[in-house]
Amino acid sequence: MYQDFYRLKKEPFHITPDPEFLFLSPSHKQALGSIIYGVKNRKGFVVITGEVGVGKTTVLRSYLEGVAKQKTKVIYIFNTSVSFKNLLKTIYKELGLDPKTGDIVEMLNDLYQILMEEYKQGNTVLLIADEAQNMPIETLENLRMLSNLETSKDKLIQIVLVGQYEFEEILNLFELRQLKQRIVIHSTIVPFTHQESMAYIKHRLDKAALNGSPVFTRGALKRIVKEAKGIPRILNILCDNALITGFGYKKRPVNAKIVNEVITDYYGGEKEISLLKLLITSGAVLLFIVLLLFFISNKNLILSKGKDILNRLKGVSISKVENPDVPRPLAGTPDTEQMESSGDRPKGSQPEQPPAAQP
Repeated sequence: MYQDFYRLKKEPFHITPDPEFLFLSPSHKQALGSIIYGVKNRKGFVVITGEVGVGKTTVLRSYLEGVAKQKTKVIYIFNTSVSFKNLLKTIYKELGLDPKTGDIVEMLNDLYQILMEEYKQGNTVLLIADEAQNMPIETLENLRMLSNLETSKDKLIQIVLVGQYEFEEILNLFELRQLKQRIVIHSTIVPFTHQESMAYIKHRLDKAALNGSPVFTRGALKRIVKEAKGIPRILNILCDNALITGFGYKKRPVNAKIVNEVITDYYGGEKEISLLKLLITSGAVLLFIVLLLFFISNKNLILSKGKDILNRLKGVSISKVENPDVPRPLAGTPDTEQMESSGDRPKGSQPEQPPAAQP
């Protein structure tokens, strides 16, 4: 859509892996080398881990592009959330065979004979499990039985497990200790550095450009690299969206203002909410620190005032106990009337007697 405007022969920032745009950082090269070495020398288990979007699948695709297909039979497991029995069935199916029985032990014995025949013919059977962190623990634990299929020198089936960082934590589980002991090669793909991110974008633009005209300003590139934090997938998304938005504005090259707009649209209100939470949390912490410092600097005064208040409260309580209030009778009651009449007479006078009755 924007190729002609930016003088590109094709879109340089596709999310799907494209061997033509392959860019390998040192950690990508190490991971690719680990797979090549482990499979070629029949080492059994190879584990590749890395953050989401760092290019694990790209490394796998790169390996499969260069592998000798006529001598390598690849079994690629996309859905790793399977039982061990179903995994065995998938292996049989990819080898063009049907299991003769549903019993796992018998299936493993028959598979051993099949793999021995492939080995004698000089073929390599390779099992790749992508997103291995989703594989059930029981299935992972039983994978060691596949590694037991071997000759006196070599493993008959090569297994490459690719997963995110949490897969490393899963492998540390007690019930998977036997599997972990069988892992000969383990490589980790890390995010790009700032320089590698810049080189990655330049590499892709050079592959797609018709001439050397700039596509991004320096400020735009710095903003993209800072936001992507070395993750190739995010670099691709931000660059592609920036080119689309820049094309909409008819702006060439793409500047930092357009990139900021793309970043805001990409994250939506998520960053604003996170910033608000950060401000609230920081404000609460700052208020606590201020109150704490105020207390420390005025400790003696606060304690003195507190003692005065407590003493006053104690004094009021004691006064109420020693001089309780006597309830006064209500007006109009007999007691009240008697008190009032006695109060009107002078001291020593007798009550007035009624007159004697006349005969």
